[in-house]
Amino acid sequence: MSAPSLRRRDERATERMDDPGCDLTALHRTYAQFRLVNAVVAGWRVTYRRHLRPLLRREGPTSLLDVGCGGGDLARALARWARRDGHRLEVTGVDPDERAHAWAARQPPVPGVRFRRARSGDLVAAGERFDLVVSNHLLHHLDPEQLAALLEDSRVLARRRAVHSDIARSRWAYALFSAGTRPFFPGSFIREDGLTSIRRSFTAAELAAAVPAGWRVERPWPARTLLVHDAAGG
Repeated sequence: MSAPSLRRRDERATERMDDPGCDLTALHRTYAQFRLVNAVVAGWRVTYRRHLRPLLRREGPTSLLDVGCGGGDLARALARWARRDGHRLEVTGVDPDERAHAWAARQPPVPGVRFRRARSGDLVAAGERFDLVVSNHLLHHLDPEQLAALLEDSRVLARRRAVHSDIARSRWAYALFSAGTRPFFPGSFIREDGLTSIRRSFTAAELAAAVPAGWRVERPWPARTLLVHDAAGG
């Protein structure tokens, strides 16, 4: 089967794990495998060092919101990294999907991490705020109205900085992910949904054109985009 055209975002493509009726065993296996996949492709260790760690308080806790946290692997990793660096990071992971929230909440607890079933807009409505706001692989799921709402929510919620990390769409990224995951991840949605995610993702230029003033697009490496907003005075 030939690779699809990647000249434009395929906004009609849907991921299997987003189907409310998808196989739960495969979904849970996918959540469990996210930790490995994100460690290889998402580069959050570098993003943490460059964009989050410099803003962690020396005295007292720093609060962080992980929007669309899925199985919670990033929320747990950030709390562990901060603790190893001598900081107290209190992480709240939110996801509106009942299945994701239930799976994340069942995992062994990590100090400073909690999970809630909620959307970012729910937290804005409740008047909540956090020092830092992040998301991983969320932007490509959103239509233009949802993207605008997330960015406005992030601007309101983040006292200091918001960082949204996602895939950058390209033919070579598609080819490498397809070949690299073919022998692995049986019985999960990792490979199929990962390829769909690439088809749905923005290029850096597309993302820059889609976001309001005050947000900047960075390319830490060719297959990734970072969307960053620094709060005034933060």
